[in-house]
Amino acid sequence: MPANIQVVLQQDVDKLGKSGDLVRVRPGFARNFLLPRQLAVPATSAAVSRIEHAKAVALARAEKAKKEARDVAAALSSVSISITHKAGEDGRLFGSVTVKDIEAALAARGVKVDRRTMHLAEPIKSVGSHEITLKLASDITATIKVEVVAK
Repeated sequence: MPANIQVVLQQDVDKLGKSGDLVRVRPGFARNFLLPRQLAVPATSAAVSRIEHAKAVALARAEKAKKEARDVAAALSSVSISITHKAGEDGRLFGSVTVKDIEAALAARGVKVDRRTMHLAEPIKSVGSHEITLKLASDITATIKVEVVAK
């Protein structure tokens, strides 16, 4: 009886590996835990090649998404929007400008951006120029200028 067998993980398993990893495990662990719960499949040549293909497709998809994010970041770097809001004489707003308001102003200019990508430490409560950071991908960010004007 073999000391270890190879299986291809179909899901992440704590302290063992991530989905798509080729791991060596004890035969009883594979037979009694991994295989019945469909966490892994036996490491046949077809299973290994299918996983390799899936990894290549996922990598290509991630590269395409990064390229699109870079293009959007380049387009957004030149965007500047103006939002009018009621304000007092000292320049403080009645209420605040939130990411929802910024998203609506961008949509009015024809730029579609998801508000979950905008990073606003706290709502804007004063008149003036503010910079908003958008996180488009894991390492790609863009900055837009928001001008808040008193009504």
